[in-house]
Amino acid sequence: MYKRVLVAADGSEHSFRATEHAIGLLERDNPESVIEVVYSISPSKSKADVLHTGDKDMIAKKRRERLKDIEGLLEEKKIPYEVVILQGEPGPTIVEYANGHMFDCVVLGSRGRNNLQSMVLGSVSHKVAKRVNCPVMIVK
Repeated sequence: MYKRVLVAADGSEHSFRATEHAIGLLERDNPESVIEVVYSISPSKSKADVLHTGDKDMIAKKRRERLKDIEGLLEEKKIPYEVVILQGEPGPTIVEYANGHMFDCVVLGSRGRNNLQSMVLGSVSHKVAKRVNCPVMIVK
């Protein structure tokens, strides 16, 4: 059982399932236990959001909406959680964040929303698993 679990999420079905598994790994009786949901926005996605929307508040709201099912699950299960939205290529950004914040475990889905990018550039889950300093669980 773990106290500090990072869930890398993008709102996909795989990240929802990863969250379900992270809940099972969490030390539930410890008041210090927390799941941190991290959503990393790639520069190209961030640029497209700005060009299409232009309104920073609306962009932030839409990004948070992508995680509403995950937040709903955590609230339903009464799991303490935090949401962190980061800017940068998901693989390296998640690795840097995870290694800098002393997590007990990182949980992420085997695929996210952008299947083309994972086929061409290598999957985010593969990059994270190779470079994070703590145990990593990849959920199918």
